[in-house]
Amino acid sequence: MALNVFTAVTGAAWESELVGALDRDDHGVTVVRRCVDVAELLAAAATGTGQAALLSAELRRLDGAAVARLTAAGVAVVGLVEPGDEPATERLRKLGVGRVIPADSSPELIARTLREAVTGGPPAGHDVADPRTALPALGLPAEPADGPAGRGRVVAVWGPTGAPGRTTVAVGVADEAARLGVASLLVDADVYGGVVAQVLGLLDESPGIAAAARQTGAGTLDVPALARLAWSVHPRLRVLTGLARADRWPELRPGAVAAVLEEARRLAALTVVDCSFNLEEDEELSFDTAAPRRNGATLTVLEAADDVLCVSGADPVALQRAVRALAELREVLPDVQPRLVVNQLRRGPVPGDPRAEIAAAFERFAGQQVDTFLPADRRATDTALAAGRSLAEVAPGSALRIALRSLAAELADVPEPARRRRGRR
Repeated sequence: MALNVFTAVTGAAWESELVGALDRDDHGVTVVRRCVDVAELLAAAATGTGQAALLSAELRRLDGAAVARLTAAGVAVVGLVEPGDEPATERLRKLGVGRVIPADSSPELIARTLREAVTGGPPAGHDVADPRTALPALGLPAEPADGPAGRGRVVAVWGPTGAPGRTTVAVGVADEAARLGVASLLVDADVYGGVVAQVLGLLDESPGIAAAARQTGAGTLDVPALARLAWSVHPRLRVLTGLARADRWPELRPGAVAAVLEEARRLAALTVVDCSFNLEEDEELSFDTAAPRRNGATLTVLEAADDVLCVSGADPVALQRAVRALAELREVLPDVQPRLVVNQLRRGPVPGDPRAEIAAAFERFAGQQVDTFLPADRRATDTALAAGRSLAEVAPGSALRIALRSLAAELADVPEPARRRRGRR
């Protein structure tokens, strides 16, 4: 059976000859529509009459969202670039086009690549190499000197609704890891009300993650660009601030968030992401694969993370919410195995020994062990918030700060410095 293909390579000098060769010879490919722009290509894809699309890098208004919509419609995408045009190749790769071949390839190779794109087979022999290996040839600025030697780790900080202290934990872990010598990036991906910028005394109106997401859509986000968008809080800590207004959540589409995290892995050895609480899906939109989903960014971060911290409070209401949240996480993302962090541990809300009682409650009702207890230290957190500084700056001896440093060392897999003891006089 012939493979039905859309083309969108208008403006290229070789377009007519290529389409004619595909139609003329018996390559098992039939061009069912020649589209003049992205809008027509998306409309054709929605009809379900084609299985693949062949497009050129010069197609106007082509962005990551368009590629994602084609993929969601079941249309595999193959890109064509002028021979030797590495910038165009890199741009298509960043937009999500997995197979890119030179425009002077033979019709046989193009047809084979289209079939492999549909069936999910291996890339053609002339396919372009991993864009990471091609970066030096593009003449891009050098990557930051303190970036990771390999693939950095991503830690998602998530938890139920309320005030369990997700942002406090995220900021503390990123800051302490940086102070332990680990190049760190703190990302505010909370689509309901991120406050990382305010906690650290940064400008809310800085471009941050929204600008990074826009650049992924245009295929222009790389390590130097991400470094320029992130605040440099101190030598080994960068911060990618969140949305200035909650109503801007549609800017953080799942595909864009995933692309930002991939660049973050190259920029920093440890990326800490402050997530939203909500994992619910809108059932009314579930049939529409192109519709934006507010909680899609959170689900994407949790799926991509190497470690997920579930932050719970230490009072009965917070514990109940955490138990329900863990059950929901297991239902939505069964492969994610979170680490449970109980924050604000103190005597009073829970009778008896709070550490033992809370650990027993999670074992009984959630089948989950508590990995870390963080003590309550309201005076230290209030001082830090008022000053727009980290705990290490305003309360270095705080019990909460010391616990966060231990957690950061464990997540970053680096030794924790020995605690200094005060000598007697």
